[in-house]
Amino acid sequence: MSFKNAEIHRKANVYFDGKVTSRSIITADGEMKTLGVILPGVYRFSTQAPERMEITQGHCRVKLADKQGWEDYQAGASFFVPANSHFEIEVDELLDYICHYG
Repeated sequence: MSFKNAEIHRKANVYFDGKVTSRSIITADGEMKTLGVILPGVYRFSTQAPERMEITQGHCRVKLADKQGWEDYQAGASFFVPANSHFEIEVDELLDYICHYG
């Protein structure tokens, strides 16, 4: 996947003492995305806008706010998180992702 003529924000988004990092980009069409890496651990994120998390490398388990159980996701899969919600993500090895907003 490539993003032509994208604006990349230099400053990294850093969470959980550096175990989760990402960079924000804005595509030529005005779409906001983040490209990130998650190190092993369990993390909880809140959302303001709707998000689609696309897994590009690795494996994770995700528990959405409105679900009882965890679901597995591998590279090539994605999951949707509604606005004003939250999710938990468990990572056993390095996870690479793209978050699409809106």
